[in-house]
Amino acid sequence: MAMVFSKLLTADDIENGLPIPGSSLGQLPDQEGLTMSMQVHDRNGQDWTFSCTIKRNDSVGHFLSVGWNNFVREKDLRVDDKVTIHEEAMKKQGSGTWIKVEVKRKIRLFGEDIWADV
Repeated sequence: MAMVFSKLLTADDIENGLPIPGSSLGQLPDQEGLTMSMQVHDRNGQDWTFSCTIKRNDSVGHFLSVGWNNFVREKDLRVDDKVTIHEEAMKKQGSGTWIKVEVKRKIRLFGEDIWADV
């Protein structure tokens, strides 16, 4: 399983969508405004569809804006949760990849910070 992208969430990520830099995804089409769906699954095997739009920003260049409102609501995501997107090979089909999204929350337990699955 290869990590594609990871970050601590901000209020903007939660409220307005998750920006994934194009450099994390390989070559994005050079068509600002192009929309597509990203099929992902979480650690429980539940499938999610994220609506994605290619956008451009002078500081980052092209990036994928991921609309994930249902996922945010269902998982009760919060500022400083850590989201990681992985790409993993499909086992049964023999070719292709799955996109897996993981979310962890830092909790303090017996004076130690640990990351728990959300």
